[in-house]
Amino acid sequence: MSALQQHPALPSLGSVYRTRAGVEVKEFFRQRESVVFTVFFPVVLLLGLGAVLDYDIGYGVTFPQYFMAGVVTAGVVGSSLQNMAIHIAGERSDGTLKGLAGTPMPPSAYFVGKIVQVLAVTVVTVGVLLAVGVLVYGIDLPSGTQWLTFTWVVLLGAAACTLVGIAVSSLARSGRSASAMITPLALMLEFISGVFIQFSQVPTWLQTVASLFPVKWMAQGLRSVFLPAELAAEEPAGTWELGRVALVLGLWCVLGLVLCVRTFRWVDRADR
Repeated sequence: MSALQQHPALPSLGSVYRTRAGVEVKEFFRQRESVVFTVFFPVVLLLGLGAVLDYDIGYGVTFPQYFMAGVVTAGVVGSSLQNMAIHIAGERSDGTLKGLAGTPMPPSAYFVGKIVQVLAVTVVTVGVLLAVGVLVYGIDLPSGTQWLTFTWVVLLGAAACTLVGIAVSSLARSGRSASAMITPLALMLEFISGVFIQFSQVPTWLQTVASLFPVKWMAQGLRSVFLPAELAAEEPAGTWELGRVALVLGLWCVLGLVLCVRTFRWVDRADR
């Protein structure tokens, strides 16, 4: 018997990546609680706050139109930062990560699968939000080159928040405590970043704190595609600062990657 017959060829790295990505996406959408919280919670926010706070902000802009940038930001944060941190902490706690670490699967396949899952969930969440915004509130969607800005802001924001979520997952002592720790943290960042209210109404010192994190910059970048140019004057710098938005989100991608490499664990602290 030849060596080839004794040892069948291992699947290619691309095949392993595709398989792992398929597993991650299917597992997520089979968990009803995760789907409801991640995909439909931002929709509930849009419907609820849009109905209660349906007033004119200025320049003919209603609150639902202004809030669209914020609720899309919340959807991206939920699909990436919260989703990653909570689910990875749970998989570490229940032994899934330890089991995967003991298989021939390259570790990179696990992270590729998570990234594909985030992209899939983000696309679904943002698509549902845009559809509801247009059908219920008549939201004006981006046009022309605004779609390009919308795309890169969402992708860079999702990438930064995904990497931060992976890093933050190591802070949770167990899967049970992850949600209680991560959800308030994400909500706090969203509140001070002008996701739920006009950013100009956030106290100046909190605006400064928010500017240290990617959520504020993602929301600001998205406001530039949903709001008229006149409202840029309401921003702290009096402009949308899209160059700085790209720079800060890019820096957070680099910082998040460094934090992931330095902090990621395959087992709980108690199992070490």
